[in-house]
Amino acid sequence: MRGVMTYLSGVRKGTSPVIRYNLICNKDHSFDSWFASAAAYESLSQAGHLSCTICGSGEIRKALMAPKVKSAPVEPHPLEKLRKHVEGTATYVGGSFAKQARAQHDGTAPDRPIYGEATRAEVRDLLRDDIPVLPLPFRPKSQTN
Repeated sequence: MRGVMTYLSGVRKGTSPVIRYNLICNKDHSFDSWFASAAAYESLSQAGHLSCTICGSGEIRKALMAPKVKSAPVEPHPLEKLRKHVEGTATYVGGSFAKQARAQHDGTAPDRPIYGEATRAEVRDLLRDDIPVLPLPFRPKSQTN
């Protein structure tokens, strides 16, 4: 059972509470409370100024708590990094990829990074004519949900 959070008067005015403890009374009521420091908690506890927010009992102890650890930022998957790079540096040409790649190779279109779709037959023809193309391991965002 979880109780309501209480703010204790042991925190000096103008300061922010910085430590949160899970506390338990002798009747196993659990509640959270904030303290300015570990010393502030100890001072209030020894003076008998802590009480259960549920039943009012003055027999309070700290509950076993796991430390709150800030996790490291998650690195994007290498395929997501590749997708972002391709989408950020190349122009999506859709189904006209084979035509655009051939035009760039022949010099009839300006040279620029492109990506798009091509059929197996179109890819085979491009490779046979020594036009360098590579498959991408993802679908364009426009074709994903």
